Amino acid sequence: MLTTKPGTSMEVLKYIKEVGSIEGVVQADPVFGRFDAIVVVEVPSLEKLSEVIYKVIEKIPNVIHTETAIVLAPLKSEE
Repeated sequence: MLTTKPGTSMEVLKYIKEVGSIEGVVQADPVFGRFDAIVVVEVPSLEKLSEVIYKVIEKIPNVIHTETAIVLAPLKSEE
């Protein structure tokens, strides 16, 4: 989840989706509420997740806070 400087969330998401080509990002959308955007990242390890968050996403201009929620065990749909 991302918090951006006021009025910049769409600019940040445009960068993530179009300009940045950030490895592992599968979805990035604006939201209403506590955060300005939710970015879904799929990576093979916690080390790679750390790299994406700290070395890439947090360095994007106008990103002022990130909060990460890690899926422990994805639910499988019943067929």
